[in-house]
Amino acid sequence: NSNQSKHGVFTAKPETLSNDFFVNLLDMRTEWKSTDDGNSFEGRDRTTGDLKWTATRVDLIFGSNSRLRALAEVYASADGKAKFVNDFIAAWNKVMQLDRFDLK
Repeated sequence: NSNQSKHGVFTAKPETLSNDFFVNLLDMRTEWKSTDDGNSFEGRDRTTGDLKWTATRVDLIFGSNSRLRALAEVYASADGKAKFVNDFIAAWNKVMQLDRFDLK
C-alpha cells in the first residue's frame, strides 16, 4: 500500500499474492464501523471487540457493490484462491502487453 498504510491490508501475509483480502473482507466474524473522522473504517471481532483490520471506502466497496460483491464471494470461497491467482495473472499479463505492438 501507498506509504506502507495498513488500510486494506486484510492479511497476516502482506506482499504475498493470495485471496486473503476477499476472505477477510467477507468474514462474518468481523463487524465494520466508521471511525470518528469518517474517512476510514475499523473491522472488529464481533465476539471480543478486538481490532482486526482497517479500511477505506474503496476497500469496502468490494463488499457493498452487488457486482463487486459477487466477484469477491467467488474469490473468497474455499476453492477461490486458484481462481483469484489465475485471474490476476491473466489481467496483469493483458495490462503489461497493451502497448507491446511488437508482440502482435
